[in-house]
Amino acid sequence: MINYKVLDETGAGIFKVLAKAKDLEREGKKILHFEIGQPDQNTPEHIKQAAKDALDANFTGYVQSSGIQELKEAIQDEVQNTHGFKPSLKQVLILPGANSGVYYALRAVIDNITQEIIYPNPGFPTYGSVVSYLNAVDKAVHIKEENEFRLNPIDLEDNISPKTKIIILNSPQNPTGSVMKKHEIQRIAELAEEHNFYILSDEIYSKMTYDEEFYSCSIRDECKERTLLLDGVSKSYSMTGWRLGWIIAPEKIVYRINLLISIGVSCTSSFVQKAGIAALKGPQDSIHENMIEYRTRRDIIVKGLKEVKGFSCLNPQGAFYVFPNIIKTGMTSQECADHLLNHGIACLPGTVFGSYGEGYLRFSYATSIETIKKGIELIKTAFE
Repeated sequence: MINYKVLDETGAGIFKVLAKAKDLEREGKKILHFEIGQPDQNTPEHIKQAAKDALDANFTGYVQSSGIQELKEAIQDEVQNTHGFKPSLKQVLILPGANSGVYYALRAVIDNITQEIIYPNPGFPTYGSVVSYLNAVDKAVHIKEENEFRLNPIDLEDNISPKTKIIILNSPQNPTGSVMKKHEIQRIAELAEEHNFYILSDEIYSKMTYDEEFYSCSIRDECKERTLLLDGVSKSYSMTGWRLGWIIAPEKIVYRINLLISIGVSCTSSFVQKAGIAALKGPQDSIHENMIEYRTRRDIIVKGLKEVKGFSCLNPQGAFYVFPNIIKTGMTSQECADHLLNHGIACLPGTVFGSYGEGYLRFSYATSIETIKKGIELIKTAFE
């Protein structure tokens, strides 16, 4: 039986905060938004032009459910350049957004409700929501501040059992901005082989790192045996609303997911796929420029949050999120987030991302430096 209450609590928390903030704005209150993980830069012009050209050419009909070959070939080249291996076309599947790929991947792997799914907590809310929806065994593993919010292979190993079917990795990570180290990921890949389970590697922020180098567990088996690589264009190319992602996986898993795609949504939007080709094969300058800007923003918001009474904050190594510790304020995460919203700051309580998010808040710094500076002053005022 599906527990819709759990889905509401785990999957909808982010948009509930956004809705509450919008209600306050309609009442005339000024709100600074730090709650939504959405780049504030525009989609690059050459990508938009590719979509316009596709529309003008009337490329608006159904396409194959697995995705158009030109985009799959572009993804093959992208993976060759970034990961060092070239998946077969049968390993590549186009998705209507990477977020949907979490469900499709887990649905294709889980055979019965006695099987276990291990995932990080705090972590992206979709993970726990899908586990609940599938009625699989929930094995959320605490990722700890003392390990800079990286999933510790030792903690993972303590949770592995003969019923472990798949684990989810997310590096760089949402909500903490942590980036796992190469040796940690390599050890987890070894554990997958030793205990015969799959790895779903959510790499949506893979192009968004600062001082720590990105490394993928998919390099070990080239997604031929047990690794499922999930990625998309939303974050790196400022294309959140385009809903375009992909998964690279063992052919038998891709076959199953393709069945779900064809039955559920028929195919990913045709002209959007043309835009995806332009994103991957066109100029990449905007990513580099955006990351320079994000680094500046990160440094400003981390420094500012450290100056707030009762706050402490680690320096994230990827994505565009900070996850400050607010335990010394004496408030719960929800109380603290509500308190800040009353002072004009919309952010997320850490519990949106799981039970181990208690004592933390998440701020997205995908906003202007001016907004960040104003926000810090309001936060300081709220806790004076």
